[in-house]
Amino acid sequence: MSAKSEKLPFLAYHTSTGEPPELVPGPIQREWMNDTRDAFANRCLPLLIANQAGWLVLSPHTVRAIWDGTASLKSVCIENIEGPEPYLAMSHFGHGILTFSIPFLFRTPPGYNLLVRGPANMPKDGAAPLDGIVETDWSTATFTMNWQLTRAQHPVTWKRGEPIAMIVPMRRGELESFEPELRGLYDDPEVAKAYLEWRNSRTQFIKELPVEGSSANQAAWQKDYVHGRAPDGTVAKDHQRKLALKAWRKGKKP
Repeated sequence: MSAKSEKLPFLAYHTSTGEPPELVPGPIQREWMNDTRDAFANRCLPLLIANQAGWLVLSPHTVRAIWDGTASLKSVCIENIEGPEPYLAMSHFGHGILTFSIPFLFRTPPGYNLLVRGPANMPKDGAAPLDGIVETDWSTATFTMNWQLTRAQHPVTWKRGEPIAMIVPMRRGELESFEPELRGLYDDPEVAKAYLEWRNSRTQFIKELPVEGSSANQAAWQKDYVHGRAPDGTVAKDHQRKLALKAWRKGKKP
């Protein structure tokens, strides 16, 4: 069975009162990417794929946090501006760390962890997400999402509906199964040939780009990677141009 056809259960049990935070597949768009000149950032397929590579936990509140620059538990002042209780944001560790309680007990298949990280390619002025990996195939505990406030006396706001975390299932032990090996480019003539063809093609394209009427100028940007195509015309067998993560649905009682 291929990875695409394999159906893996991914469960979220709401552990609190009130409406649970919304869980949604990561969207392909990012506001800052759309705002770049001619929206050029949207030409970067690796960015677009990363944008979609997980599910977002959306804040049910509008929260403003200010760090006073000290290590005290009271160093973060938190203001819940909009949204119903129970509130998720707290100061639990001190040192300018803002903690969001995630009111779900997640269950992944045996052997799968959950990477809990900041929303991909969504920088936030004054706050840096702190990633964690949780063994959600057995743990009976919930977890938190933490952000390090990086600028004292600088208010940072998470709006209602804004992502506070991104969750990504990952197979436990898979990273450790890789055998890293450093080689010289010309140790593999075929790899070297393909790379040099790409490098020469790229150099020529950049040279011709400002020349009005040239093929590069008319194309505006190279699309080989977007189409999964090498300079010699070879097409990748398993190329992805977008992801299609499933939406969360309400399950039935077993």
